[in-house]
Amino acid sequence: MLYSLLPWLSNNFTTVLSFLVVLWIVKKFVMSTQHRWFAYVMHFCTKDEFPKLEEVKRDHFASLKNHVSHDPELRKRKVIKILEIGVGTGVNFAHYPDGCRLVVVDPNPHFQEYYNNNRKKFPNIHSEDILVAKGDDMHMIEDGSVDAVVITLVLCSVDNIDQILKEVRRVLAPGGKFYFMEHVQEFDLKKYSLRKKLQDFFTWCGLWPFIFDGCCLNRDPMPAIERAGFTKVEVDRYYAPVPNFLFWVEMPNVKGVATK
Repeated sequence: MLYSLLPWLSNNFTTVLSFLVVLWIVKKFVMSTQHRWFAYVMHFCTKDEFPKLEEVKRDHFASLKNHVSHDPELRKRKVIKILEIGVGTGVNFAHYPDGCRLVVVDPNPHFQEYYNNNRKKFPNIHSEDILVAKGDDMHMIEDGSVDAVVITLVLCSVDNIDQILKEVRRVLAPGGKFYFMEHVQEFDLKKYSLRKKLQDFFTWCGLWPFIFDGCCLNRDPMPAIERAGFTKVEVDRYYAPVPNFLFWVEMPNVKGVATK
C-alpha cells in the first residue's frame, strides 16, 4: 500500500510539506499558550459558586480552625500557617480560618491575576503572592515551617506524586496536617463500569490531559499517600456533586487528612 502512495506523495510533495509545517506551527502555538488558556478555563469553570460542592469543602476543612500552630508567636494569636500547593485561582479561600497565614505555590504564572482578584475578597486571610514553582521542588519553603498543607484536584496531573508528598512531609511541622481532595478512577465497577471505560479512553487518547493541563482521569493517589510515611491517614471515598454533566467522569473522589 505504501508503494502505491509514492506517486501521489511525489506529485503532492509541496502540499504535504506545507500541511505538515502548518500543523507543526499550530501545535507549537497551542502548546506555548497552554498555561495561559488553561488558567482562563479554570477561572471560567470556578467563577460561579456551586453550593453542594462548597458544602463538601466546608465540612472537610472545618477542623483547620482547631489546629494549634507549632510557631509560638502564631500560637499566641491563635492562628496557623497554611501552604496550598496548586492554588490556581484561589477557590479555597472561603474555607480557611480567620487570621491564618497562607503561602501558595503554583507552577502556572498565569493564575496570578485571577488569584489576586480572589484574595481581595478575603482580607481576613494574610495571603502571599504565588510562588511560581512545582510541588515537587519547594526549596524556598523551610523544613517544618507550616502547620497544614492543602492540595485539591492537583495530584491527577503531576509527574511525580511520591516526590510531592516527600516535600509535603518536609515542610510540615511535627503533628502537621495534610488535607487532600482528589478525583480518582472509578472504584465501583459493578455500578459504574462505563465511567471507568470513559476515564481510560479520555486519558489514553490525550483529550482530557490536553484540555486540563495533564489531568489523568484514571489515577488514584491513595497508594502513594499511604506509603508516604505519615503517622496517620484518614480517607473517605465518595461521589462529588459535580456542577454539570461534563464532569460526570470526575465524580469518584477521595478526601482525607494525613498527619505527620
